[in-house]
Amino acid sequence: MRNLLRTFCLDKFAPSDRICGWTGIHNGRRVRRPKLRKCIQAGLLIAVLGGWQQQRLLGANNDNNVEWDGLFSDQGPLYMNPTEPGSATPVVLTLRVFTGDITTANIKYFDTADNSFHWIALSRVKSDATGRFDFWQGTVPPSASLKYYRFQINDGTATAWLNARGITSAEPSAGDFWIVPGFHTPQWAKGAIYYQIFPDRFNDGNPNNNLPFRSSSPVLPVNGKCPQGSYVYFGRCAYQHNSWSEPPETPGFGDDFFGGDLAGITAKIDSYLKGVLGVTALYLNPIFQSPSNHKYDTQDYTTVDPHFGSNADLEKLIGTAHSSGNIRMAVLLDGVFNHTSTFSQWFDQQHLYTTDGAAESRSSTWSDRYVFLNWPGVYCDWGGYTSLPKLNYGSSGLRDDLYRRTNSVMQTYLKPPYSADGWRYDVADNLVTISSEPDAGSCGGVDDHAIWREIRQYVKGVNPEALMLGEQWQNANAWMNGKEWDAVMNYNGFNIPVSKWIDCQNVHGEEAGQCLSVTGFDQWLRGTLADYPRPTQLTMMNSLSTHDTARFLWRAGGDEWKMKLAILFQMTYLGSPSIYYGDEVGLTGNNDPDNRRTFNWDSNTWNQNLLTLYKTLIQVHKQVSAFTDGSFKTLLIDDTDKVYSYGRWDAGSWAIVILNNDTVGHSVSIPAYQLSIPDGTKLTNQLSGSVYIVSNGAIQAPTGALPGHYGLVLTARVP
Repeated sequence: MRNLLRTFCLDKFAPSDRICGWTGIHNGRRVRRPKLRKCIQAGLLIAVLGGWQQQRLLGANNDNNVEWDGLFSDQGPLYMNPTEPGSATPVVLTLRVFTGDITTANIKYFDTADNSFHWIALSRVKSDATGRFDFWQGTVPPSASLKYYRFQINDGTATAWLNARGITSAEPSAGDFWIVPGFHTPQWAKGAIYYQIFPDRFNDGNPNNNLPFRSSSPVLPVNGKCPQGSYVYFGRCAYQHNSWSEPPETPGFGDDFFGGDLAGITAKIDSYLKGVLGVTALYLNPIFQSPSNHKYDTQDYTTVDPHFGSNADLEKLIGTAHSSGNIRMAVLLDGVFNHTSTFSQWFDQQHLYTTDGAAESRSSTWSDRYVFLNWPGVYCDWGGYTSLPKLNYGSSGLRDDLYRRTNSVMQTYLKPPYSADGWRYDVADNLVTISSEPDAGSCGGVDDHAIWREIRQYVKGVNPEALMLGEQWQNANAWMNGKEWDAVMNYNGFNIPVSKWIDCQNVHGEEAGQCLSVTGFDQWLRGTLADYPRPTQLTMMNSLSTHDTARFLWRAGGDEWKMKLAILFQMTYLGSPSIYYGDEVGLTGNNDPDNRRTFNWDSNTWNQNLLTLYKTLIQVHKQVSAFTDGSFKTLLIDDTDKVYSYGRWDAGSWAIVILNNDTVGHSVSIPAYQLSIPDGTKLTNQLSGSVYIVSNGAIQAPTGALPGHYGLVLTARVP
């Protein structure tokens, strides 16, 4: 009888377990142990009420125990209003708990204005449509200061704490939610779907601007000279490949070209990027004049590289992206403002200009833009690459030229006739002021944050909707205070954990065999979400591959099912998905330069399975509002079967995503009630059209519906 009643408690009261009071670890969370007396009482009561199904209507009790499984809050619009408050705007915060479970709750927030904690009592305001949950609210008064908050939840003598990292019994010391008054990130970038292009390798639209000298293999200078139509690039001759289908030069020296250009990109905007894929934004790797194929060693910021076309071609590209067809595509330019090329007129190590560069004369107009340790041959560079002399932001003239003047580089391309939609900043955490004394003893610098605060004023002054996206591979929250960057390329919070979970290696192929468990994956995601305020979370660039990593399909060993699983996650997670050109048709490749192969425009070579999946999920991402701005909650963590599920929801839609990282299929039961989805609700799998109905608060998916390395994307509209 005891075993029977215990089984009843676990079966009939799951997934909430709130009456039986089971304690243990369920889906990674603490719940209570069964109390036989309560089980018997509950069973008798339910029998009297007329059936076991009535159990779901019962609330939790004030029994000196906070039911963790009922606690939730995040910074989505259902739980924080507004999500982008002004300095004069109060912020209403909402906490969800099981109905009748708690006695009191409070907001505890730290205000940077006085460096002190403050308390605000919450009040119960309503229940959800299912009757399972109560909502408690409190209001943080308006002010201009940055704040961090957590919730204290009490049931009599018991206390629990909730912040962005999760639920704890002891008060947390980190991982709080953010309030950043006055911080707005561009609306177009929230949930944007990017397509990243490495221009030389995407499409050759104008053969007339190709490098004249052709070769299928590297060529070295003879007596310091290269063949006609070439030039010397650090001891090698630049050349154009004889065939578009040839592989990139390996190892790469930046001297081999294929002829991709801006005209080639423009030609594919309507027919492919908008017409086939439906992406909403372009991120272009550097396009400004540079001697290399990658253009990360800028020679002239004011001129589009002649092998890519002209400044007029850039105008046409952006204009086409903005206005053609029925999709306005934003265009994000790559700004390399940490260093230049030695070919730059400012430096001029190659003596290309009639003016004196910093490497030619100590009295050069541009001398203070670089720092020499031993002039002219030893100078501060980036990453040990002497081809990349580092810029010194102690130079007032440099700041004027790059962002302060109305015709500065950053301002010029944000204004007509270009009207680009923002900048992606290369190695953005490296901008510093260095001692500009002759033969300085160190390349160390200061004032990184002061520099960015100044840059933001000028960039946002031109266009408040211009995106400022930094490259930073670790936790970048020090720049997310509303006064510096908007967001980053989300290597730390997306690329790396996805690769370690699905491919069992890091993004360059390192740490091979070190698989991340489902529990570890979830903890990584929730931990990195806690690093940022809501406006940043929504604009983080989530890529599976980039020009700086091995391609995902390469890391997956060519397994398209692993790639599919990654795509499912990418297109349904919080932030802005970004497709690295060719990933959608099965383009593969190891680390740079192999990850920069040319795009094969023969559609017979394309992986149509991957392309179809991307096309489907891009449309779903656009149509289901929860994927743009919805809350995020973990629903299932199963380390044994390697299954992970989470919910996304807002006022207009529900979505349940189930991912199977195992090689075989599994059946699952998902607690749909956690999204306040009523029983009887029909959710449609956007990948197959199959319908799943919520029953007893759960969705049941049989083994055949969840094959290995695949998943379900279930959605429904909120009535």
